[in-house]
Amino acid sequence: MPDRPIALDEYPIHQAPLSMRHVATGDRNAYDRCIFHVLDHSGRALLIAGLGVYPNTGVIDAYATLRVGDRLHAVRASDALTDDRLALTVGPLTITVEEPLARLRLTCDADPADPDGLSYDLTWTAAFPATWEPHHTQYRGDRLMLEGRRFVQAGTCTGSIRVAGEELTVTAGEWTGTRDRSWGVRPIPGEEAGRAGEEMRPEGFHWVWCPVRFDDRFVMVIVQEDADGHRTLNEASLVRDGVRDVQLGWPHTDITYRPGTRHPERAVIHLTDPGRKPLELTAEILTSSPLAVGAGYPPPSSQLRSSRGDPHADDWQHGTWRGRGWTDRRSYDLSDPAAHPHAAYGVTDHAARFTLDGRTGYGIFEHGSFGRHDPSGFTGYDSVAQKGAR
Repeated sequence: MPDRPIALDEYPIHQAPLSMRHVATGDRNAYDRCIFHVLDHSGRALLIAGLGVYPNTGVIDAYATLRVGDRLHAVRASDALTDDRLALTVGPLTITVEEPLARLRLTCDADPADPDGLSYDLTWTAAFPATWEPHHTQYRGDRLMLEGRRFVQAGTCTGSIRVAGEELTVTAGEWTGTRDRSWGVRPIPGEEAGRAGEEMRPEGFHWVWCPVRFDDRFVMVIVQEDADGHRTLNEASLVRDGVRDVQLGWPHTDITYRPGTRHPERAVIHLTDPGRKPLELTAEILTSSPLAVGAGYPPPSSQLRSSRGDPHADDWQHGTWRGRGWTDRRSYDLSDPAAHPHAAYGVTDHAARFTLDGRTGYGIFEHGSFGRHDPSGFTGYDSVAQKGAR
């Protein structure tokens, strides 16, 4: 059948001489997706939800995970991508853009066969304007592995979450919502990495990503470093309505880890205002959700995936074809870290209470540290924090 125009082609939004059915690159790893974090200020619950489109593999998928106590409840769905790119729905999971950049609705339908399973109906409302993150690129050898454009935003959430026979009422004063939208090229599992994958494995990777909502301001911090501490991505900015983004200098992080792990318990991020006044953004971890468990984000090291016996690490990953109409629901016990060894080698999203200049805010302390990282004193993949270490 010949390629035909789709509904979006009616609008003057084209960025390349192609139908809106197509993206401007033939790279199989092209993607367009979002992630939401909804956190209870008491640390009782952390909901993470996202949806992704992979136009060159013909896949659309979505997920939601909810951590309450030591239990992580997950819903994942995948299907064939259609020409209706405005239909952000996969199985029971739907995102509705009610007002662009201002109000979105997140829903997860209940499973009639499991009425105690995870479901929710939430309205996410922006509290501050969306702000760009730095243009993100990553190479392995001479190949561009990742190129992404992102914006981030903080807001409030209202509605309800139901799980295990209990209903959590989500209110604007007691919950915070953050979100991230990104698109570009990002590795999808399943591709043969070739010589570069075998001979150019990174020695280490260190990542901190912090969107934080205060009553009158939004703060965004991003740090990505190589094994020797070389900074490859850097951002520290403050956003307020009617005020141009304020740059907060070159962030430095002091992280206190749980002894014997790389699990952060608290952190101090050192910032500088335009007048050179030092500022300290402190984070106290409330609860944590490893993205390698349930949410479809694989650990970055393929040799760890193959050598360790986590039965859940590869149960589903973003962009992978699972057939039409695939939906999966499951629950994980996070009380025993040894049951999910890959979680330690993947990025973890930590709901956190933050303080800055006498103000208290809430947001996400997203962290991943793998392999060698000289500034932290980590010497390799098996290196962990010692008692009292920072």
